[in-house]
Amino acid sequence: FTRHWPKDTGISVLPGVELTHLPLKQFKTLAEYARGEGIKIIVAHGETIVEPVVKGTNRAALEADIDILAHPGLISDEDVKSAKEKNIFLEISSRKGHSTTNRHVAERALKIGARLILNTDSHSPEDIISPRELFRVGRKAGLGEKEIDEIHQETIKFIKEKEGG
Repeated sequence: FTRHWPKDTGISVLPGVELTHLPLKQFKTLAEYARGEGIKIIVAHGETIVEPVVKGTNRAALEADIDILAHPGLISDEDVKSAKEKNIFLEISSRKGHSTTNRHVAERALKIGARLILNTDSHSPEDIISPRELFRVGRKAGLGEKEIDEIHQETIKFIKEKEGG
């Protein structure tokens, strides 16, 4: 589909998928399948505290070929270290409920040096927020202006890499 997207729209479209509520053993297999089908960005649904997610989901997702671990909840230091080693982004989300553990995720990622991404996790048009509002989400998670700017620059770099690859 994205191969046929008009180039003159000013909008970049990248094929992506979120692996959500899977049996733990399927993360790796489905991520490999998605990459084989040309999926550029793979997000895994993490262990948010507001949904019934199988314990061990964060670990199983981090062992797969993913790019972003979304709303990882009360992620352990060990899993944050794994994300760092594998260059996987941990999400700071504006989504109601999922954002409850943003400060925990940010503190662990900053302490260990893992990458963060600020995201809306939009499910409907009402979830789409302005960059200014997303900035406030980052600040509420305990991030400083400099850290938010670095996250933004890393996100731009990541997207450009995915567009070219």
